[in-house]
Amino acid sequence: MALFFEFLAQQWMLVAALLVVIVMLIRHESRKSGPSLTPQQAINMVNSENGVFLDLRDAAEFKKGHIVGAVNIPATKLATRLAELEKYKEKPIVLVCKMGQQSGAAGKQLKAENYTQVYKMTGGMMEWTNLQLPTVV
Repeated sequence: MALFFEFLAQQWMLVAALLVVIVMLIRHESRKSGPSLTPQQAINMVNSENGVFLDLRDAAEFKKGHIVGAVNIPATKLATRLAELEKYKEKPIVLVCKMGQQSGAAGKQLKAENYTQVYKMTGGMMEWTNLQLPTVV
């Protein structure tokens, strides 16, 4: 352990450069999947621009409670069901999953298919229910 700290002290510029590269990589990857919105920002965007909430959870979780008007396409089936989203190609699509972690991969997939306005909702349905926002069964 002492050698590790000695290396850090002697090679601080290399360590700093590595940290900068890691931060830049994380930022770049998160931008490829679309910006994040809070639930309140997502509601405002969907309502003002005729967008849609895309619920990426499986059908069983979706049936237990979901956002009003949300479209349910499980993340595992997104590639085969993209035709269902064609009418939203130029409109905001807010990706919603259970805790906000699966939406990044789906966002990259939609961006690769030339969907122009793809957003991730931070916290997913966990955050939505914590804020006591309405859901339907």
